[in-house]
Amino acid sequence: MSDTPDSAVRLYIEQHRAAFLDDLADWLRIPSVSAQPDHAADVRRSADWLAAKLEETGFPVTEIWPTPGAPAVFAEWPSGDPDAPTVLVYGHHDVQPAAREDGWDTDPFEPRIADGRLYGRGAADDKGQVFFHTLGVRAHLAVTGRTAPAVNLKLLIEGEEESGSPHFRALVEANARRLASDAVIVSDTGMWSETTPTVCTGMRGLVDCEIALYGPDQDIHSGSFGGAVPNPATVAARLVAALHDADERVTVPGFYDGITPLTDAERKLFAELPFDEASWLKTAKSHRTLGETGYSTLERVWARPTAELNGIGGGYQGPGGKTIIPSSAQLKLTFRLVAGQDPDTVEKTVAEWAAALVPDGIRHEITFSASTRPCLTPLDHPALQSVVRAMSRAFDGQKIRFTREGGSGPAADLQDVLDAPVLFLGISVPSDSWHAPNEKVEVDLLIKGVETTAHLWGDLAEALR
Repeated sequence: MSDTPDSAVRLYIEQHRAAFLDDLADWLRIPSVSAQPDHAADVRRSADWLAAKLEETGFPVTEIWPTPGAPAVFAEWPSGDPDAPTVLVYGHHDVQPAAREDGWDTDPFEPRIADGRLYGRGAADDKGQVFFHTLGVRAHLAVTGRTAPAVNLKLLIEGEEESGSPHFRALVEANARRLASDAVIVSDTGMWSETTPTVCTGMRGLVDCEIALYGPDQDIHSGSFGGAVPNPATVAARLVAALHDADERVTVPGFYDGITPLTDAERKLFAELPFDEASWLKTAKSHRTLGETGYSTLERVWARPTAELNGIGGGYQGPGGKTIIPSSAQLKLTFRLVAGQDPDTVEKTVAEWAAALVPDGIRHEITFSASTRPCLTPLDHPALQSVVRAMSRAFDGQKIRFTREGGSGPAADLQDVLDAPVLFLGISVPSDSWHAPNEKVEVDLLIKGVETTAHLWGDLAEALR
């Protein structure tokens, strides 16, 4: 839809490529590790650096938003067009812990370019993917002759994503008016591969709980009392065994109520991806697939809800035997949710399920951690189609395919609080080693991200009017 010349965009980006990479390397040198208190000052320094760079880019409003933890960065650049839509870009500037002794070939906070790859903690997750927006908007302005973006452009770059975003929803709720948008672009995601560009259309939600089971007031002799009193470890095992049926469906009553089913079109699009199950199993360090009957592996991971036992404990764990009935046992469970499922409702049904199965004589406590909502954008949404068109232009007309994300993240909070569709725009690939030693980003793909955003704002301005 946008008539921005592709060749002009590429020429501008090429002319500024070296300076862009130098600036990104400068940012990557800041060890903004939110999970480690010793780096709290570095996370703040990272926020200050980004705010200053966004001001230099041209954003007339740049602010540091404090939280009880690490600060976020907010920036805003009004379009000037009275009917322009508003778009919010989300990302994060904090990074995972990293040290040379973890297996890095070089210092993780001394970035380097080798063989067309930029190595350094945060290169892909998520500083590189945040930073491509700065050159992208400049290219958009330079080629169109505009003095402000075609959309009212806002950025919210948080500082605690790698620590679970504990204060993010409260931050969004407190600033909902300023963050109000017609669409949200999340640039904390990736593509299928270097040769298969894709757009993610959704993420699963998450409910996390721990069930504690209590029987005798202390461990007791299994010869004297076994078979005559309830055993909390046995109850724990029965709960786990009852969690799925023979078709690997979750047995919690009401668990599947209201979910948005996969359409035939989505299943066909998933099946078009070059998925190699044998290779996937090697990555999973597993020996066979298993899951809900009637669905493919990708469908199970991306678009179906799940229940998993993450840990089980109770009773004697030392060497040799100890003939006891333990006084307690514990389970840790997580439930991945899909569109249409409400975390509060799932928590209620799980609590009722557990209560119905725990027998008299066993006391139980169930504790839920903070939940994450699922999010999904329909394939025919005009904003999603804008992202697809912009990316296709950057990738020389290549067909853009669709994925979902099996994990969970704070993007759903933006969709929920702001009541706006969430679109995922990322160029990272599986080999980029997120959270692992030698994290990197493919420089050519990073530039494709720049080019995509240069086309995106004009396209969205037309699509969302």
